[in-house]
Amino acid sequence: MTAAMTGKIIFYEDKNFQGRSYECNSDCSEISSFLSRCNSCRVESGCFMVYDRPNYTGHQYFLRQGDYADYQRMGFTDCIRSCRMIPMHRGSFRMRIYERENFSGQMHELMDDCENIQDRFRMSDMQSCNVMDGHWLLYEQPHFRGRMVYVRPGEYRSFREMGFDNTGFNSIRRITESY
Repeated sequence: MTAAMTGKIIFYEDKNFQGRSYECNSDCSEISSFLSRCNSCRVESGCFMVYDRPNYTGHQYFLRQGDYADYQRMGFTDCIRSCRMIPMHRGSFRMRIYERENFSGQMHELMDDCENIQDRFRMSDMQSCNVMDGHWLLYEQPHFRGRMVYVRPGEYRSFREMGFDNTGFNSIRRITESY
């Protein structure tokens, strides 16, 4: 495994790193296979996206190295049910964003963070994207606030069909080592 692909997260059943634990260094679609619940964790290395539902669904939260003693303080309404390791990307970042589903409407190409899509591009909404390089976080509010969604290289034809029927995404941030 290369240095860019390593990560380690430890999940605990109870708050404040108490109870049984489960150590993970890759994606895990169902944490309840190993623990009856998960209410705190420690990221020892790398970055992870954690989800409040199995199979990488539900609300998503980005975690980098550090201690997370109580999920409810982070805004979780429930405990963590699945996680995805985010490999560190060491090259350029490139993404095309589209105003409408299926890559239609206005199109803009990004290679850096964008604090406010509407201000920067005069784009009314963002409903699809094509990630060519890098790993990114999409936020529903400007200035990297609100619900977030992790996207990796690939085509995302419809955020609505993916279960994100909010008002769209209004800011975008690259996932870098210095994030």
